[in-house]
Amino acid sequence: QVQLVESGGGLVQAGGSLRLSCTPSGNIFSIDVMGWYRQTPGKQRELVATINAGGITNNADSVKGRFTISRDNAKNTIYLQMNSLKLEDTAIYYCNANYYINSYEQDEVWGQGTLVTVSS
Repeated sequence: QVQLVESGGGLVQAGGSLRLSCTPSGNIFSIDVMGWYRQTPGKQRELVATINAGGITNNADSVKGRFTISRDNAKNTIYLQMNSLKLEDTAIYYCNANYYINSYEQDEVWGQGTLVTVSS
């Protein structure tokens, strides 16, 4: 059973910074794309940023220039450095991983979510 363990959420004032991390555990052959998504009540889950095994990133327009996703392939861990946080960044942030069970079978897993609250 593959699981993603997230950490780093919390309460921060507008303009402040937080760093999220996500580490998988379980039987993983290799990991392809990992990323962060967020969701607020009544809205669909939306992409924040993704990063593939080669380090290529994709960021939502709303976070460009403020958030940075990075990856430590040796640890299969990803990070989301969030700077200049805004009230509208308040959400539950979910880690996602697309991984290989073996050399040809893929699967996907979500973390349990970590709450980020930005206050004025």
